Amino acid sequence: MPALHPDVQALLAMLRAADAQPLETLPPEAARRSYLAGRRALQPPPDPVAQIRDLAAPSPAGPVPLRLYRGAGTAPDVALPCLVYLHGGGWVLGNIDSHDWVCRRLANLMQACVISVDYRLAPEHPFPAAVEDAAAALSFVAERAEGLGVDPGRLAVGGDSAGGNLAAVLALMGRDGTVPQTAMQVLLYPSVDLGLTSEGFERITAGQPLTAGTMRYFVDHYAPEPGDRTDWRASPARAASLAGTAPALVLTCGHDPLCEEARLYAHRLEREGVPVTALHLSDQTHGILTMSRLVRTSATVLVFVAEAVRERWSLGAEGGRGRPS
Repeated sequence: MPALHPDVQALLAMLRAADAQPLETLPPEAARRSYLAGRRALQPPPDPVAQIRDLAAPSPAGPVPLRLYRGAGTAPDVALPCLVYLHGGGWVLGNIDSHDWVCRRLANLMQACVISVDYRLAPEHPFPAAVEDAAAALSFVAERAEGLGVDPGRLAVGGDSAGGNLAAVLALMGRDGTVPQTAMQVLLYPSVDLGLTSEGFERITAGQPLTAGTMRYFVDHYAPEPGDRTDWRASPARAASLAGTAPALVLTCGHDPLCEEARLYAHRLEREGVPVTALHLSDQTHGILTMSRLVRTSATVLVFVAEAVRERWSLGAEGGRGRPS
């Protein structure tokens, strides 16, 4: 087992002292309250930004709530590049508020627009509801770009954990023309295979914020029908081909049951001709980006993410989006 960063050690000690019930032992509503309270306790005060707007994207199932952030110091009359962000939480937990700090920080670091998507959650809305909402949100942003103050030629899609799963799916859909194609996919410790068979699920069974048992709880709620778990829209690693998808940034953490499957996904993207930036943090754990009050590495990672996305957008602005031919 790789060594743990001292900040993660302190985080785990705090969680043990709190004697909190594992999320998988709670009904979804109670787990949501616990998760949101944890995010509030573990994140610093929110950064000020230039603008926040609450919006809604139309979809056949009803409006999808969105929140738009423009980075501090950006001009109000300039069309900004935009990251469509999908929050984590196992498709069961989380919302716009749980990831507000992350989206504000990214908007400021990128000097761009971030649009956070409040997709429907399981078990009330199982697969493929979250995928449908994510697709509706991305399509809305591209179609209404001028009114939103967004440059449609410089879009990216990203998310953490379950949100990384949805971002990878949108990248595949963009390649196939189902939704607008983006300049980049930002996959932050993503879930990419609902089969839960990688080595991490044998290795991480207790003592971490996310364990094999927690992931099984999430998957059982999100994709209760076993056949759905092999659908590439639920498990993008099972797509027949990843070639032609947007250039990728893939973040993995050593103390995370999703680590091995995400690293394999990054290697496969690379083999199939997709430009990949892979960042592996062997001493970190799942969920660190929403634990920045205690885990200092989180802020550093967000700087790295922001610079990688800015670079990709600059390549697009210079003529072409840097996609494989």
